[in-house]
Amino acid sequence: MLIFVREKSGKALPLALSAVIYGKQYKRKTTKNMETNIKNVKEITVTEEMSAKAVGSGTLRVFATPAMIAIIEETAWRSVAGSLEEGQSTVGTKLDISHVAPTPIGMKVKCETELTEVDGRRLVFNVNVYDETGLIGKGTHERFIINAEKFQAKTDAKASK
Repeated sequence: MLIFVREKSGKALPLALSAVIYGKQYKRKTTKNMETNIKNVKEITVTEEMSAKAVGSGTLRVFATPAMIAIIEETAWRSVAGSLEEGQSTVGTKLDISHVAPTPIGMKVKCETELTEVDGRRLVFNVNVYDETGLIGKGTHERFIINAEKFQAKTDAKASK
């Protein structure tokens, strides 16, 4: 059963696309032309600058978890960049990642992302990261589609407070 709500214009929208909260009507923003199954792959070679010791996440010369996260985020945002409307960008909002095996300096790492869910402006990716010997990271990553100019202006305004 679908429940409909009427906009001020009189048009009926399914509740899934609008809501009335404390008497104020909100329309759920949707994304045009964004479909699931968008995939991307990024390969890198682990450098000293990507080590836990160099980024401050530990004392060892191994591929750092923050470096792995950065590659996951880049692979995900680049996968959908061509499907965004003019002036839009995405920002990472959630990560649920397991770093399951260490990788030495000098070894190649491959990150694979797949867009598995589009819910309005919310995008969810499945993520797998491999080195030359097998799986080193896996999980999910969530991003939101934003208006880049508005987002940057709002962020910059925080500096003046």
